[in-house]
Amino acid sequence: MVESTRPPWHPEEPFGGMFEPLRGLSPRVTGFFAPLADASASGKEYLIHIELPGVKAEDIDVSIHDNMIMVRGEKRSDHDQQGRSYFFSERMYGNFYRSFRLPPDIRGEEIRADLEDGILIVRVEKSAAPNKSARKIPVRKA
Repeated sequence: MVESTRPPWHPEEPFGGMFEPLRGLSPRVTGFFAPLADASASGKEYLIHIELPGVKAEDIDVSIHDNMIMVRGEKRSDHDQQGRSYFFSERMYGNFYRSFRLPPDIRGEEIRADLEDGILIVRVEKSAAPNKSARKIPVRKA
C-alpha cells in the first residue's frame, strides 16, 4: 500500500479542521500547495497519478530515497497583472510538494515518471528484494 503524506494544513491531519476556515487562503499566503493524487497497484507495479495541469516537465522534480517518492516543483502563474482586473482567481500557483511512502517490495532502479495531459504518472515496478538507494527520476514529456 502506498502511503501519502500531506502538508500539515490538510484537513485529514490532526487539528486540520481547526484551520479549515483559512484553508482557501493557505496556498496563496504560503505560495505552497499539495496537488491531488491517486495511488494504485497492479500485479507488477505501483502507480501514482498526480494532477499537475499547466505544469511543465522541466518544472517537476521527482526523487526517491529509502522507499519514499518525493514530487516537488512549481506551477508558474500565467496572470498578466497589467491592464487587467481579476474578479476572482481559484487556480493554485506556486511551489508544490507531495511524498509517498512505498512498500519495501519495489525495484528502485525501475521507476518512470511521465507527464501526460497535466497528469504526472509515476510507475514503480515491484520486486522481491527491498531497495534503499537514493536517486533522481527524470520527468519525460509525453
